[in-house]
Amino acid sequence: MQAPNGPSKRVHTGKPLSKRILENWQMYLFLLIPMVWLIVFKYWPMYGVTIAFKKYAPKAGILGSPWVGFEYLVRFFQSYQFNRTVFNTVYLSMMSMIITFPIPIIFALLLNSVRSTKYKGVVENVTYMPHFISTVVMVGILRRIFDINTGMINNLVELIPGVNYTLNMFMGGHNFRVLYILSGIWQSTGWGSIIYMAALSSVDPEQHEAATIDGASRLQRVLHVDIPAIIPTITVTLILRFGSVMGIGFDKAYLMQNDTNLVASEVIATYVYKAGLTSTANDAFSYATAIGLFNSGVNLFFVLLVNKIADKVNGSGLW
Repeated sequence: MQAPNGPSKRVHTGKPLSKRILENWQMYLFLLIPMVWLIVFKYWPMYGVTIAFKKYAPKAGILGSPWVGFEYLVRFFQSYQFNRTVFNTVYLSMMSMIITFPIPIIFALLLNSVRSTKYKGVVENVTYMPHFISTVVMVGILRRIFDINTGMINNLVELIPGVNYTLNMFMGGHNFRVLYILSGIWQSTGWGSIIYMAALSSVDPEQHEAATIDGASRLQRVLHVDIPAIIPTITVTLILRFGSVMGIGFDKAYLMQNDTNLVASEVIATYVYKAGLTSTANDAFSYATAIGLFNSGVNLFFVLLVNKIADKVNGSGLW
């Protein structure tokens, strides 16, 4: 049976993909570059993770190396380094998160309250700059400040009459942890506040005007207007932070490391480096890969867990 206006026809909602590619090949060419980079440097190396379950020999290659299963994971779990490296990694990561995570939020809220755009711009530039200092330079600055012999702090202390005290923040586990966390605050506060400043800029000024008319103080407007507006951003940022809870950076911990603070500075990243690249064992690559795989697995677990909790609590999960 035909419709009053004639036989029904199939309606095409868009052009075929091949035709769209031909018409916009320049744009797809730009897309090809990051896709190739992603495949070559992110997805293809995942094949190398299989050496964590093999006794890898460079001459035999990955396919020719014998399969050993979870032998290297079990060895790491039974190693005396397991408790030390996992504890140090989790402790530094969690303490850094607990202490440093709220600071950029508070800083952004305070900076958002400043009315002078000139003063705000100066403060932003000054606080952003430490983020662009390389880790090597930053640790060098810390050593010039806190060195026991030539450090600026100890030189100033020596000028005080009757005081015979030296401060070496690179000696001992407790000093290392304090310096690691405090330097992280100095380096990341300004840069970490950018995303919250962007979220605060999207707050409708009429909400503040209405709250002011209702008699709300500045603190009440922050609590009931600004903070609810950035809750989704805070949630996403927290999920991403938990995704790297076991990802304490290698460079900073290794550069600050010495024999006196090794009990606190030996994290998984530095141990993987020593076990895989400085060890002379025949299965060093496989052992180090197994440790790195364990580290990535824990990070993935925390991402899934925190995302699930965030989705249940306020519906702000990543997926």
